[in-house]
Amino acid sequence: MPNLPDVVLWSIPAFALLAVLEMVSYRFHPDEDELGYAAKDTGTSLGMGLGSLLFDAGWKIPIVAVHSALYELTPLRVPVLWWTVPLMLLAQDFCYYWQHRGHHVIRILWASHVVHHSSRHYNLSTALRQPWTGATSWVFYVPMILAGVHPAALAFCSSVNLVYQFWIHTERIGRLPRPFEYVLNTPSHHRVHHASQGGYLDRNFGGILILFDRLFGSFTAETARPVYGLTKNLSTYNPLRVATHEYVSIGRDLAAAGSWGDRVRHLIKGPGWQPGATDRPEGTPA
Repeated sequence: MPNLPDVVLWSIPAFALLAVLEMVSYRFHPDEDELGYAAKDTGTSLGMGLGSLLFDAGWKIPIVAVHSALYELTPLRVPVLWWTVPLMLLAQDFCYYWQHRGHHVIRILWASHVVHHSSRHYNLSTALRQPWTGATSWVFYVPMILAGVHPAALAFCSSVNLVYQFWIHTERIGRLPRPFEYVLNTPSHHRVHHASQGGYLDRNFGGILILFDRLFGSFTAETARPVYGLTKNLSTYNPLRVATHEYVSIGRDLAAAGSWGDRVRHLIKGPGWQPGATDRPEGTPA
Protein backbone atom coordinates (compact mmCIF):
# COMPACT_ATOMS: atom_id res chain seq x y z
CA MET A 1 0.00 0.00 0.00
CA PRO A 2 1.69 3.26 -1.13
CA ASN A 3 1.96 6.12 1.35
CA LEU A 4 -0.82 8.61 0.68
CA PRO A 5 -0.60 12.24 1.87
CA ASP A 6 -2.75 13.63 4.65
CA VAL A 7 -4.70 16.01 2.43
CA VAL A 8 -6.52 17.76 5.28
CA LEU A 9 -3.32 18.44 7.25
CA TRP A 10 -1.55 19.87 4.21
CA SER A 11 -4.57 22.04 3.42
CA ILE A 12 -4.87 23.79 6.80
CA PRO A 13 -2.56 26.71 5.86
CA ALA A 14 -4.59 27.24 2.68
CA PHE A 15 -7.83 27.14 4.70
CA ALA A 16 -6.53 29.86 6.99
CA LEU A 17 -5.22 32.04 4.16
CA LEU A 18 -8.41 31.81 2.12
CA ALA A 19 -10.59 32.62 5.14
CA VAL A 20 -8.47 35.71 5.89
CA LEU A 21 -8.70 36.82 2.26
CA GLU A 22 -12.47 36.39 2.35
CA MET A 23 -12.69 38.48 5.54
CA VAL A 24 -10.58 41.20 3.92
CA SER A 25 -12.78 41.14 0.83
CA TYR A 26 -15.81 41.97 2.99
CA ARG A 27 -13.88 44.81 4.59
CA PHE A 28 -13.02 46.47 1.28
CA HIS A 29 -15.93 45.28 -0.88
CA PRO A 30 -18.99 44.89 1.37
CA ASP A 31 -22.23 43.62 -0.11
CA GLU A 32 -25.46 44.48 1.68
CA ASP A 33 -27.04 41.25 0.41
CA GLU A 34 -24.30 39.10 1.95
CA LEU A 35 -23.95 38.41 5.67
CA GLY A 36 -20.18 38.20 5.81
CA TYR A 37 -18.55 37.39 9.15
CA ALA A 38 -19.73 37.86 12.74
CA ALA A 39 -17.20 37.43 15.55
CA LYS A 40 -19.25 35.13 17.80
CA ASP A 41 -20.47 32.98 14.93
CA THR A 42 -16.98 32.62 13.48
CA GLY A 43 -15.58 31.79 16.92
CA THR A 44 -18.15 29.02 17.32
CA SER A 45 -17.30 27.59 13.89
CA LEU A 46 -13.59 27.58 14.72
CA GLY A 47 -14.28 25.97 18.09
CA MET A 48 -16.40 23.27 16.44
CA GLY A 49 -13.66 22.64 13.90
CA LEU A 50 -10.93 22.27 16.52
CA GLY A 51 -13.15 20.03 18.61
CA SER A 52 -13.92 17.81 15.63
CA LEU A 53 -10.21 17.26 15.04
CA LEU A 54 -9.80 16.06 18.61
CA PHE A 55 -12.87 13.85 18.67
CA ASP A 56 -12.23 12.45 15.20
CA ALA A 57 -8.82 11.28 16.34
CA GLY A 58 -10.59 9.11 18.91
CA TRP A 59 -13.38 7.93 16.58
CA LYS A 60 -10.83 6.79 14.00
CA ILE A 61 -9.60 3.98 16.23
CA PRO A 62 -12.79 1.84 16.23
CA ILE A 63 -13.69 2.84 12.66
CA VAL A 64 -10.31 1.84 11.27
CA ALA A 65 -10.48 -1.38 13.28
CA VAL A 66 -13.86 -2.32 11.77
CA HIS A 67 -12.87 -1.33 8.24
CA SER A 68 -9.59 -3.20 8.54
CA ALA A 69 -11.33 -6.34 9.79
CA LEU A 70 -13.78 -6.22 6.87
CA TYR A 71 -10.93 -5.61 4.44
CA GLU A 72 -9.16 -8.74 5.68
CA LEU A 73 -12.34 -10.78 5.19
CA THR A 74 -12.81 -9.91 1.52
CA PRO A 75 -10.67 -11.63 -1.12
CA LEU A 76 -10.93 -8.59 -3.42
CA ARG A 77 -8.12 -6.06 -3.74
CA VAL A 78 -8.06 -2.74 -5.59
CA PRO A 79 -4.49 -1.58 -6.22
CA VAL A 80 -3.61 2.08 -5.81
CA LEU A 81 -2.62 3.07 -9.33
CA TRP A 82 -2.89 6.22 -11.43
CA TRP A 83 -6.10 4.98 -13.06
CA THR A 84 -7.74 3.38 -10.00
CA VAL A 85 -7.53 6.48 -7.78
CA PRO A 86 -10.04 8.49 -9.91
CA LEU A 87 -12.40 5.49 -9.82
CA MET A 88 -12.07 5.27 -6.03
CA LEU A 89 -12.75 9.01 -5.75
CA LEU A 90 -15.88 8.53 -7.86
CA ALA A 91 -17.04 5.60 -5.72
CA GLN A 92 -16.36 7.54 -2.53
CA ASP A 93 -18.34 10.50 -3.84
CA PHE A 94 -21.25 8.17 -4.63
CA CYS A 95 -21.15 6.72 -1.10
CA TYR A 96 -20.80 10.23 0.32
CA TYR A 97 -23.98 11.29 -1.50
CA TRP A 98 -26.00 8.58 0.26
CA GLN A 99 -24.25 9.19 3.58
CA HIS A 100 -25.07 12.90 3.34
CA ARG A 101 -28.65 12.26 2.27
CA GLY A 102 -29.13 9.74 5.08
CA HIS A 103 -27.87 12.27 7.61
CA HIS A 104 -30.66 14.64 6.58
CA VAL A 105 -33.59 12.20 6.69
CA ILE A 106 -32.75 9.94 9.67
CA ARG A 107 -32.97 11.90 12.91
CA ILE A 108 -30.26 10.12 14.92
CA LEU A 109 -27.87 10.82 12.05
CA TRP A 110 -29.17 14.37 11.66
CA ALA A 111 -28.29 14.93 15.33
CA SER A 112 -24.65 14.77 14.25
CA HIS A 113 -24.89 16.61 10.94
CA VAL A 114 -27.16 19.42 12.18
CA VAL A 115 -24.06 21.04 13.67
CA HIS A 116 -22.79 21.91 10.20
CA HIS A 117 -26.07 23.66 9.35
CA SER A 118 -26.43 25.60 12.60
CA SER A 119 -24.84 28.87 11.46
CA ARG A 120 -26.98 31.66 10.06
CA HIS A 121 -23.92 32.90 8.16
CA TYR A 122 -22.36 31.36 5.08
CA ASN A 123 -18.66 31.86 4.66
CA LEU A 124 -15.46 29.83 4.65
CA SER A 125 -15.49 29.55 8.44
CA THR A 126 -18.82 27.73 8.15
CA ALA A 127 -16.99 24.89 6.40
CA LEU A 128 -15.06 24.33 9.63
CA ARG A 129 -18.23 23.94 11.72
CA GLN A 130 -18.01 20.16 11.94
CA PRO A 131 -19.69 17.67 14.31
CA TRP A 132 -17.96 15.98 17.20
CA THR A 133 -19.79 12.70 16.60
CA GLY A 134 -18.36 11.73 13.22
CA ALA A 135 -18.65 8.00 13.94
CA THR A 136 -22.09 8.00 12.28
CA SER A 137 -20.75 7.76 8.71
CA TRP A 138 -18.51 4.71 8.50
CA VAL A 139 -21.24 2.21 7.55
CA PHE A 140 -21.95 3.98 4.25
CA TYR A 141 -18.44 3.14 3.03
CA VAL A 142 -18.50 -0.57 3.88
CA PRO A 143 -19.31 -1.47 0.21
CA MET A 144 -16.03 0.12 -0.87
CA ILE A 145 -14.08 -1.84 1.73
CA LEU A 146 -15.78 -5.10 0.71
CA ALA A 147 -14.97 -4.30 -2.92
CA GLY A 148 -11.28 -4.34 -1.97
CA VAL A 149 -10.47 -0.66 -1.36
CA HIS A 150 -7.83 -0.38 1.36
CA PRO A 151 -9.00 1.64 4.42
CA ALA A 152 -6.08 4.04 3.94
CA ALA A 153 -7.11 4.65 0.32
CA LEU A 154 -10.68 5.28 1.48
CA ALA A 155 -9.42 7.76 4.08
CA PHE A 156 -7.44 9.55 1.37
CA CYS A 157 -10.50 9.82 -0.89
CA SER A 158 -12.64 11.06 2.01
CA SER A 159 -10.03 13.72 2.79
CA VAL A 160 -9.97 14.90 -0.83
CA ASN A 161 -13.78 15.16 -0.76
CA LEU A 162 -13.71 17.16 2.48
CA VAL A 163 -11.00 19.52 1.26
CA TYR A 164 -12.84 20.14 -2.01
CA GLN A 165 -15.95 21.24 -0.14
CA PHE A 166 -14.13 23.98 1.77
CA TRP A 167 -14.11 26.53 -1.08
CA ILE A 168 -17.81 26.15 -1.91
CA HIS A 169 -18.84 27.63 1.46
CA THR A 170 -18.87 31.22 0.24
CA GLU A 171 -21.17 33.94 -1.06
CA ARG A 172 -18.27 35.73 -2.71
CA ILE A 173 -18.37 33.44 -5.77
CA GLY A 174 -21.40 33.59 -8.03
CA ARG A 175 -22.35 31.03 -10.61
CA LEU A 176 -19.58 29.38 -12.60
CA PRO A 177 -19.72 28.67 -16.35
CA ARG A 178 -22.49 26.23 -17.22
CA PRO A 179 -20.37 23.07 -17.79
CA PHE A 180 -18.91 23.38 -14.25
CA GLU A 181 -22.32 24.04 -12.71
CA TYR A 182 -23.75 20.97 -14.43
CA VAL A 183 -21.07 18.53 -13.25
CA LEU A 184 -19.52 19.88 -10.05
CA ASN A 185 -20.81 20.88 -6.65
CA THR A 186 -20.30 24.65 -6.68
CA PRO A 187 -20.84 27.53 -4.25
CA SER A 188 -24.23 28.19 -5.87
CA HIS A 189 -25.38 24.59 -5.43
CA HIS A 190 -24.09 24.38 -1.87
CA ARG A 191 -25.72 27.64 -0.85
CA VAL A 192 -29.01 25.93 -1.68
CA HIS A 193 -28.02 23.01 0.52
CA HIS A 194 -27.40 25.30 3.51
CA ALA A 195 -30.64 27.25 3.07
CA SER A 196 -33.63 26.85 5.36
CA GLN A 197 -36.44 27.74 2.95
CA GLY A 198 -38.93 24.96 2.28
CA GLY A 199 -38.09 24.60 -1.41
CA TYR A 200 -34.37 24.35 -0.64
CA LEU A 201 -34.48 21.93 2.30
CA ASP A 202 -32.82 18.54 1.82
CA ARG A 203 -31.42 19.30 -1.61
CA ASN A 204 -27.99 19.13 -3.28
CA PHE A 205 -26.26 16.46 -1.20
CA GLY A 206 -23.25 16.01 -3.48
CA GLY A 207 -19.65 16.26 -2.32
CA ILE A 208 -17.44 16.90 -5.34
CA LEU A 209 -20.01 16.13 -8.04
CA ILE A 210 -23.59 17.34 -8.39
CA LEU A 211 -24.37 14.57 -10.91
CA PHE A 212 -25.79 12.17 -8.31
CA ASP A 213 -28.30 14.81 -7.20
CA ARG A 214 -29.38 15.22 -10.81
CA LEU A 215 -29.58 11.44 -11.23
CA PHE A 216 -31.53 10.72 -8.01
CA GLY A 217 -33.88 13.70 -8.06
CA SER A 218 -32.47 15.80 -5.21
CA PHE A 219 -31.09 18.70 -7.26
CA THR A 220 -32.42 22.25 -7.00
CA ALA A 221 -30.84 25.27 -8.68
CA GLU A 222 -30.29 28.53 -6.80
CA THR A 223 -33.02 31.05 -7.62
CA ALA A 224 -34.22 33.00 -4.57
CA ARG A 225 -31.55 34.22 -2.18
CA PRO A 226 -30.93 31.55 0.49
CA VAL A 227 -31.74 32.12 4.16
CA TYR A 228 -29.15 30.15 6.07
CA GLY A 229 -29.45 28.17 9.28
CA LEU A 230 -32.08 25.83 10.67
CA THR A 231 -35.87 25.93 10.55
CA LYS A 232 -35.58 26.49 14.33
CA ASN A 233 -32.34 28.35 14.93
CA LEU A 234 -30.20 28.09 18.04
CA SER A 235 -29.85 30.98 20.46
CA THR A 236 -26.40 29.97 21.69
CA TYR A 237 -22.80 30.20 20.51
CA ASN A 238 -21.61 27.67 23.10
CA PRO A 239 -19.78 24.92 21.10
CA LEU A 240 -20.78 22.20 23.58
CA ARG A 241 -24.47 23.07 23.26
CA VAL A 242 -24.19 23.39 19.48
CA ALA A 243 -22.60 19.93 19.35
CA THR A 244 -25.20 18.23 21.55
CA HIS A 245 -28.48 20.14 21.27
CA GLU A 246 -30.24 17.68 18.96
CA TYR A 247 -29.16 14.69 21.07
CA VAL A 248 -30.65 16.46 24.09
CA SER A 249 -33.87 17.04 22.14
CA ILE A 250 -33.98 13.38 21.13
CA GLY A 251 -33.49 12.39 24.77
CA ARG A 252 -36.49 14.49 25.81
CA ASP A 253 -38.65 12.95 23.09
CA LEU A 254 -37.59 9.42 24.04
CA ALA A 255 -38.43 10.07 27.69
CA ALA A 256 -41.87 11.44 26.79
CA ALA A 257 -42.71 8.75 24.22
CA GLY A 258 -45.73 6.57 24.99
CA SER A 259 -44.43 3.37 23.43
CA TRP A 260 -41.24 1.63 22.35
CA GLY A 261 -42.42 1.92 18.77
CA ASP A 262 -42.53 5.70 19.07
CA ARG A 263 -39.08 5.68 20.66
CA VAL A 264 -37.69 3.82 17.67
CA ARG A 265 -39.48 6.17 15.27
CA HIS A 266 -38.02 9.20 17.07
CA LEU A 267 -34.61 7.80 16.14
CA ILE A 268 -35.14 6.65 12.57
CA LYS A 269 -37.80 8.98 11.20
CA GLY A 270 -36.95 12.39 9.81
CA PRO A 271 -36.26 15.53 11.87
CA GLY A 272 -39.46 16.98 13.29
CA TRP A 273 -41.39 13.70 13.37
CA GLN A 274 -43.88 13.41 16.23
CA PRO A 275 -46.43 10.68 17.09
CA GLY A 276 -49.48 11.03 14.88
CA ALA A 277 -47.59 12.99 12.24
CA THR A 278 -46.94 11.73 8.73
CA ASP A 279 -43.40 11.40 7.49
CA ARG A 280 -41.84 14.65 6.34
CA PRO A 281 -41.05 14.40 2.63
CA GLU A 282 -37.58 15.55 1.69
CA GLY A 283 -37.51 19.22 0.77
CA THR A 284 -40.32 20.31 3.12
CA PRO A 285 -39.94 22.22 6.40
CA ALA A 286 -39.41 20.26 9.62
